[in-house]
Amino acid sequence: MVRDQRTNRRIRAREVRVVGPNAEQLGVMSLEAALTRAQADGLDLVEISPMAKPPVCKIMDYGKFKYEEKKKASETKKKQVVVHLKEVKLRPKTEEHDYEFKVRNVRRFLEEGNKAKITIMFRGREITHKELGSAILDDVTKDLKEIAVVEQNPRMEGRQMFMILAPNPKVAQRARELARQQVEAAGKKQEGRPADVKPAGERVSEVPAAVVSAAAVGNTTPIASKE
Repeated sequence: MVRDQRTNRRIRAREVRVVGPNAEQLGVMSLEAALTRAQADGLDLVEISPMAKPPVCKIMDYGKFKYEEKKKASETKKKQVVVHLKEVKLRPKTEEHDYEFKVRNVRRFLEEGNKAKITIMFRGREITHKELGSAILDDVTKDLKEIAVVEQNPRMEGRQMFMILAPNPKVAQRARELARQQVEAAGKKQEGRPADVKPAGERVSEVPAAVVSAAAVGNTTPIASKE
C-alpha cells in the first residue's frame, strides 16, 4: 500500500472494486454503495490501487492501519545497522608499536561490522618510495586476513595511498546479530523485563565505535544504513 491513500469522500472514482475487511472480494460497486457498506461496518473505505480500472478500495480501520504502519517503520529503523568508515593514517616509516596500536583499533572496528580506510601519507621525497606504502598495506591485510576482506584495492590519490577493508561475511553477520540482541535487550529494559544479551559468536567487541580514539585511528564517517 502507498502512503496517504484517498479515503471515503476523497475517493474520486464513481465505481470501485471493493475488498472487505477480511480480504474478501465484494466485487465492483458504485462509490456510494461502497461507502454505505464501509459505514455499516463502522470502518473506512480506503483506495489502495488508484491506477486499477476500476480503482481497488478496501474497507478497513484507517486510523489503526496508519498507527501500525508507523510502528512497523519505527521498529525497522531501530533494527537498522549503521556502517561507518573509519580512516586510519600511517606513514611509510611508522614505528612498530604505533602500527600495532592502530591495527588493533582497526580490528575492533571491523568486528563491530564497520569498514576501515587505511591511508599511507607521503611527505617530501617519501613519494619516491611508494613501495614502502604498498608494503605497509600488505602487512595490514595479512594481519587482519582472518576477519577482513579488501573491498577496494590500494590506489594513489595525490600524495596518499589507501585501501578500504570490510569485515568478512562471517564477522559482519556476528556484528548484525549482536546489534539485534542489543535492540531486543533495550526493548526489554523499557518494558521492565531483565535483559539477557549474549555475544553472537566467539569474539565481538562490545565497545561502541564512537568511543574509539579519533586521535589514534582518524575520522569516522557513517556510510550506510540497514539491514
